[in-house]
Amino acid sequence: MNTAANSIQSRKLKYYCDITSSKRIYASDYVEDGIPFVRGKEVVQRYKNPGSLSSELFITRNKFETLRDKFGAPIEGDLLLTSVGTLGVPYYVKPEDEFYFKDGNLIWFRQFQELRSKFLYYWIQSPRGRAQLQKCTIGTSQSAYTIERLKEIELDDFALCKQERIASILSAYDDLIENNRRRIALLEQAARLLYKEWFVHLRFPGHEHVKIKNGVPEGWERTTVEDSASFISRGITPSYDDEAKGLVINQKCIRNHMVNLDLARHQSKQAPPDKLVRCGDVLVNSTGTGTLGRVAQFLFDIEDCTVDSHITIIRPAPGVSACCLGSYFVEMESYIESMGRGATNQTELARATLAEMKILNPTKVLADQYDECLRPMQQQMVNILRQNEQLVQARDLLLPRLMNGEVAV
Repeated sequence: MNTAANSIQSRKLKYYCDITSSKRIYASDYVEDGIPFVRGKEVVQRYKNPGSLSSELFITRNKFETLRDKFGAPIEGDLLLTSVGTLGVPYYVKPEDEFYFKDGNLIWFRQFQELRSKFLYYWIQSPRGRAQLQKCTIGTSQSAYTIERLKEIELDDFALCKQERIASILSAYDDLIENNRRRIALLEQAARLLYKEWFVHLRFPGHEHVKIKNGVPEGWERTTVEDSASFISRGITPSYDDEAKGLVINQKCIRNHMVNLDLARHQSKQAPPDKLVRCGDVLVNSTGTGTLGRVAQFLFDIEDCTVDSHITIIRPAPGVSACCLGSYFVEMESYIESMGRGATNQTELARATLAEMKILNPTKVLADQYDECLRPMQQQMVNILRQNEQLVQARDLLLPRLMNGEVAV
């Protein structure tokens, strides 16, 4: 730390805000729909895969309003911090958020004074903040934070104007990243609507002049995924090695019909050539309730990258449109999620089950037209993803330098 940073004074975090948790919610309070009830699991998922803060659990609005009116509930600008399991993941509460959360799983920072909560959100993610959080850890078999220890954290006493400037600089990166994610979502939605229009509702270009025979446009073919693919197989059991050059995609990497390589791990085992992913491959999560059935088409050219044994690779056969096959699987995702067989959390999606799926292949002329429409959208999505990778890298390099005073603000 340089001279400027050394001159910064510090105070305990309890001076700046109230640090507390929620009131206990019991399993008997859960309902099928209502106000989202958030655990550490959801905050970690939201941190790794930005988007809305979703939940599998709910409580009634009446229960929520009773708790909110008597004890309070998270409001815009509050912070939550995961306090068991995956420790130290922050969540900044947004204006549109309305939820309650699990006590013990998450710790709640609110009622800030002389401290901007967005600055604290970034400070927690800095090396200085991580080092302070490490001092708060208790337990061996399962690490956790306690409210009392977090209150004793030493926080650098930046002037409010400096806090606001640092938070503003870093937020600009996050806002641009979030805007890019929305653009990707819109492009993905446009692609799905185009596929539905052409291949589900059969309102493809020139459909007015095509005869329908037995429910199929003339020249189209009813077939199976087996006949439309040159390769259908699970991936490998990897040998994880952080120093290795090889990458292995796991089920967490597949979400919202995209592949997030940031969540892939390095591995050293040599994969069979057929199991190295190629641009155009369709990847299907094939194990476990909750992740089984998620679909994404791999849109990159990359070396030495495979998938683990929980994912099925489906590779288009020669002459089969990769765009059509990928869009078909995206359209069928909800159905695929229901095809798993086995006990809870051991649900499996067999190769044969996927191979036997029925598919309707259009004429080559129409498939080529669809490719011409879809490929620019896919390329734009890839370009935006790469831009986001660069923005994340730039933000993460800048964050510690801002907190250390190495960059003047």
